[in-house]
Amino acid sequence: MSLIRPFRGLRPAAAHAAAVIAPPYDVLSSAEAREAVIGRPLSFLRVSKAEVDLPEGTAPTDEAVFRQAAENFARLRREVLTEDPTPCYYCYELTMGDHVQKGLVATASVDAYAQGRIRRHELTRPDKERDRVRHIEALNAQTGPAFLTFRADPGIAALLARASEGPAAIDAVLQGVRHRLWVIADKGLVDALTVAFERLPRIYIADGHHRTAAARIVAGSRGAGEGPHQWFLSVLFPDNEMQILNYDRVVTDLNGQTVERLKEVLTPIFEVIPEHAPVRPAANAEFGMYVDGRWYRLRLRGVLPKDPVARLDVSLLQERVLAPLFGITDPRRDQRIDFVGGIRGPAALAERVDRGGGVAFTLHPTSLADLMAVADQGEVMPPKSTWFEPKLADGLVSYGLDAG
Repeated sequence: MSLIRPFRGLRPAAAHAAAVIAPPYDVLSSAEAREAVIGRPLSFLRVSKAEVDLPEGTAPTDEAVFRQAAENFARLRREVLTEDPTPCYYCYELTMGDHVQKGLVATASVDAYAQGRIRRHELTRPDKERDRVRHIEALNAQTGPAFLTFRADPGIAALLARASEGPAAIDAVLQGVRHRLWVIADKGLVDALTVAFERLPRIYIADGHHRTAAARIVAGSRGAGEGPHQWFLSVLFPDNEMQILNYDRVVTDLNGQTVERLKEVLTPIFEVIPEHAPVRPAANAEFGMYVDGRWYRLRLRGVLPKDPVARLDVSLLQERVLAPLFGITDPRRDQRIDFVGGIRGPAALAERVDRGGGVAFTLHPTSLADLMAVADQGEVMPPKSTWFEPKLADGLVSYGLDAG
């Protein structure tokens, strides 16, 4: 069984694409999604976050939400989505400012994921897996692609360049990001891409661990026989074009400490340097801290651990600061900590602390090399270690499990 394969994608007609595509379901709250769909009857948020069409206060996990998602998806299929007549790949290019990345939309093998050829770096939560399973089963389709990466390969880059030589089938802007999609129907090019990816020893989940885990659960529930359920919707980008931003932390209180006491207990662990401007760490083992209206630069003293997980900045902050000084031993469940994507910037962190108290920490972005090193060793990273930008668009290409 190959690592990836083409599929008959469900995609909006070019004239409707800008009205359909939407941010991923997990980057917006229900309230934000309700605002985003105002005046946008075709928005794919009505499929990915269907509570927007139900009374306020409806829980995103309510059974009515999944029924509504299925109804809305069926309506989009009738009105604006088309299904390609033959299995295709799709070349997908994202442009955000000066940053451009070009990858491939494909279905990836559930077996390859189960066997570790598609590597993960995060643990998943059973409740979130169940939500994704319920969404897939309600729609009989996968609509949110897993975000995968691979070590850059010149042959694959050349094939994607060929695939994107002509006009794009879809060219739309969403929240300042340009999304372009080319349909790859030529059998010679499709076969060449399949062979090129098959040569890769492994690929990596960048984002979408719960989507991938849910696809495996659905495949298991539908039986071992070959079929569309043995594959999951994916977008694969080369590592040299990916952009990781920092994933910052806000703690809601000082765990009973004064600011002066906090600086005192940090000093044996870090150089604590007052700063007059927001701190964006310039290197690993360096952090920014905002507390009581002031920024500080924290530089770790001593030698970094050799272990690929322990040496990560997210691990250093967790093990040297959050757990011992703030009592946050389980950041996945502790309600006193919040995680803020680096695209929001340090000003957003300062505003949070000024409004509600506590302390904020800025981190240096985790590198893809570190992510791959952790995944290659079969280890997992702490929660909220990476924030990828730009984000993929939901609704650009979906994967129906009724045909494949």
